[in-house]
Amino acid sequence: EPKTSSIKDFIIICYVLGTTWTQEIVDLLLHNGDAKACMRAPTVQRIPFLEIQAPPPIPSGLELLGSMKPPRVIKTHLPIQLVPEGFWKNKCKVIYVARNAKDNLVSYYHFDRMNLTQPEPGPWDEYIHKFMRGKLSWGSWYDHVKGYWQEREKRNILYLFFEDLKEDPRREVERIMRYMDLSVSDDVIDKIVQLTSFKVMKDNPMANYTFLPKAVFDHSISAFMRKGEVGDWTNHFTPAQSQMFDEDYARQMADVDIPFRTSI
Repeated sequence: EPKTSSIKDFIIICYVLGTTWTQEIVDLLLHNGDAKACMRAPTVQRIPFLEIQAPPPIPSGLELLGSMKPPRVIKTHLPIQLVPEGFWKNKCKVIYVARNAKDNLVSYYHFDRMNLTQPEPGPWDEYIHKFMRGKLSWGSWYDHVKGYWQEREKRNILYLFFEDLKEDPRREVERIMRYMDLSVSDDVIDKIVQLTSFKVMKDNPMANYTFLPKAVFDHSISAFMRKGEVGDWTNHFTPAQSQMFDEDYARQMADVDIPFRTSI
């Protein structure tokens, strides 16, 4: 058998949103589009969440990882400065998913409302300021997306955009496949695109997090897979809030030119 160190793990990272979608794409690529194989267990058991220490039935990420053989798919939301050094030393394949700040904020707000393991989000107008100041779990969105963007070439990170995945999922699935050094047929690519569409995943009990008890994720407040759209922020921001946010965004992102899109 090959040595563990010679087999790359696949690491999926983002600032909280877009991970489940990418996890499902990666799992299907590794199983040649076999939907049944990817229904073998809920997402949290198939793909350990590195830093999670949550109430049952969510398993500890580290415990799960210790029981799995490589190549493993690992999920984390850690900012780049907190990523374990071993990931880089072992040249793991790192896929980063970024989503425009306004849609990210909206989705995270609704996620915080239904995720009863996290603090109450409070009113929307206050939540905007928490986001801008980085006073949410996993810290500042601005620092997070910039950290990986600036290191993407040096560390061979595949940097994806949620908006690109929505615009042309087939193109992005093929990018992920090539980055993972895999080759699957066009028919399998078509199947993966279909199986990872928002509608199919929203109805997939192994991916939509309905397997968690109401005391953890309360889907009656908001579904884990709520809309999956680009531009939903326009339904939440007032013109004044949007202007304030844009001005602050320009200041915080002045040192980089990351091609985010708030509409497609």
